[in-house]
Amino acid sequence: MSTSQIDSHAALSPVSSSSVLRALVGTDDDLAAVVLRLTLGLVMLPHGAQKLFGWFGGAGFAGSMSGLTEGAGLPSLVALFVILAESVGAIALFAGVFSRLAALSIGAVMVGAIFVGHLSYGFFMNWYGNQAGEGFEYHLLAIGLAIAIMIKGSGPFSLDRLILRKPS
Repeated sequence: MSTSQIDSHAALSPVSSSSVLRALVGTDDDLAAVVLRLTLGLVMLPHGAQKLFGWFGGAGFAGSMSGLTEGAGLPSLVALFVILAESVGAIALFAGVFSRLAALSIGAVMVGAIFVGHLSYGFFMNWYGNQAGEGFEYHLLAIGLAIAIMIKGSGPFSLDRLILRKPS
């Protein structure tokens, strides 16, 4: 096989597992990435704990599954995804492990939440209790944080950094 044949074959070969891993966990030393992921994790974890464990006045897993499937009309698999994204995704953000995937999951949940339950109430949250529901401004902030994490990665002080570090 000639060099040009090898080069064209390499260009057509599937993506290596190491490049996929690098795309998921690759990050740099930007401290802003740490602030982004810890902030989104801190904001999402109580919501996830409400849905998964019933903490903070939440319905717990069974109640959340029922509320999301029967109340919001979501398929069971989507309801499970919402609960796991908000709970396990938030924990992953705190640990800085697969933060891009966790942020993507949380961002997707926030987009869904806007269209399923908040768009009809307008932009603003119900600060004064004078509207029927909550607007979507909170969700936009969470989506913005999620997008920034997907771009920047976990930053220093993360398990993602350790995953790619070669042993000395």
